[in-house]
Amino acid sequence: MDPLYVKSKIREYIKEKGLQTSSSVIDGEVLNERIVEILDQAIDRAKANKRKTVKARDI
Repeated sequence: MDPLYVKSKIREYIKEKGLQTSSSVIDGEVLNERIVEILDQAIDRAKANKRKTVKARDI
């Protein structure tokens, strides 16, 4: 699966916090898997509420 995030923005955010980013964070599947997990939960919640639109409150 293609990444659902912008790698440069992740690096920039972590750098602003005074840290460096390991390539395993950016290129690994863990971050993408977590994003997919969050989105799947939001989708399930929207469906449970009989909506076809995922809203911020679902996340």
